[in-house]
Amino acid sequence: MSATDPADDRERPGHIMSAEMAEQPVVLRRILERGAPAIRRTAERVAARNPRFVLLTARGTSDNAALYAKYLLEITMGLPCGLSSMSTTTAYGARPDLRDVLVITVSQSGGSPDLVASTRAAREAGAVTLAVTNNPDSPLAAVSEFHIDILAGPERALPATKTYTASLLALYLFVEGLRGGDGAAAAVLPERAEAVLARKDEVRALASRYRFAERMVITSRGYGYPTAKEAALKLMETSYIPALSYSGADLLHGPLAMVDNISPVIAVVTDGRGGEALQPVLDRLRGRGADLFVVGPKAQVEAASAGFVLPTAGVAEEVQPVLEILPLQMLAHEVTIARGQDPDAPRALAKVTETR
Repeated sequence: MSATDPADDRERPGHIMSAEMAEQPVVLRRILERGAPAIRRTAERVAARNPRFVLLTARGTSDNAALYAKYLLEITMGLPCGLSSMSTTTAYGARPDLRDVLVITVSQSGGSPDLVASTRAAREAGAVTLAVTNNPDSPLAAVSEFHIDILAGPERALPATKTYTASLLALYLFVEGLRGGDGAAAAVLPERAEAVLARKDEVRALASRYRFAERMVITSRGYGYPTAKEAALKLMETSYIPALSYSGADLLHGPLAMVDNISPVIAVVTDGRGGEALQPVLDRLRGRGADLFVVGPKAQVEAASAGFVLPTAGVAEEVQPVLEILPLQMLAHEVTIARGQDPDAPRALAKVTETR
């Protein structure tokens, strides 16, 4: 039986997370084929309201998807965006004037009380509210004016994988619809995702390099920064390795001092302007003798200590995050198993986190 035999995977810890990672190309196709028309209709209705500002509301993995949407909206539409602080509403009772503001709440389950309460308050304050969830029957969808179903199907593993990439694609298509684009750049994603996920053995070999890591630093710039944050979250919640995520620009403003040749640094190098902006950071890391792992174009991987070459040729920079996170999901999964733990059941976590 080979290392990639599905039957073999069913015998390993983390088989649920592994199966859900493997579903991602199917989910991406489903969104493109079944979800895209409804997403476009929703985007057209929201665009007709002419929002002047966007507030993004989310927690955990969904917060990283929301950050991706912030980059999309600000770069492609020039629309100012902010990440909301829910406690200002739920704990302090603030009621800001949100007339003509689009509030996008991203949540896999749509069940967290603080997300529901803050969205309800935003709608009462005059906002145009949009929920992006994997559950159209959720309380969040019910209190929102508009809803986008990410169509990921049931997710049983505690670490979110397919709902993250589904959220990215749904948000990309929504922003494309807002600005009158056709979303054609996303068409290559299912096939490229299959190619990445087929390289499981490659990631498994890399995982042995990091099984004893006591700390990791993950960095990127531009569209890759949400990927860095999501990768850090996946590593922490599955393997319990402290993983610190920084924008490359922020890394140079102090945290670079903690980088040495022992603690691995993972750099997500987007093939485009974000990667170009990260280049001085990569040079500084190499100059410090960092144990540098690069996810990105072949030339950048070859100049690092280790890495994973992404198939980004011909892929627009703004949709590359859908591919960037895949090897890092697999890395978190394999490092966790190499450390003798089960990524399907991280300690102290629940699928629906009920913050208030």
